[in-house]
Amino acid sequence: MAKRLNRHFLSRPATELAPELIGKLLCRRSEEGILRYRIMETECYFGQEDTACHASKGKTERTRILFEKGGTSYVYLCYGIHSLFNVVTGPEGHPEAVLIRGVEGYNGPGKLTKALHITRELNGEDLVNSTELWIEEDGVTLPIRKAKRVGIDYATPEYRDILWRYIADDGRYRPAAGS
Repeated sequence: MAKRLNRHFLSRPATELAPELIGKLLCRRSEEGILRYRIMETECYFGQEDTACHASKGKTERTRILFEKGGTSYVYLCYGIHSLFNVVTGPEGHPEAVLIRGVEGYNGPGKLTKALHITRELNGEDLVNSTELWIEEDGVTLPIRKAKRVGIDYATPEYRDILWRYIADDGRYRPAAGS
């Protein structure tokens, strides 16, 4: 039986949590009922020192959610088109998050938010207590491979080239082309 992830689990460093979210279930209440999709791809963003992290330049109105307690959702608009969903992790005050890049059936962060109806209205949602959006554990473990993060050419080399992208390597999931 699946169980919801708790605050303690979601408050660990993004560098630990990003690979551990592979295989978990991203759950969303919708008009069709509860949608559950297995997380297949993630990326880690770790604090103000990570020049690829939105919070690298400090706390702003846009990034304030990244400074919240672990287990909070950070949903932002990318290229003015796609909502992207992140799980804020770590201790309150240290901005870190895990971008959910893909779930089973949807290989791309914009595709998955569209399929699960995740919009900026869910920015700041408490994933531990929410009745709209949460993550569950059902005991499934998947093999994982590491890769470079996508779309962060602006980051300094030490953060641009780090292997902080995690992909389920079970033969069923294929990352989006070019990623």
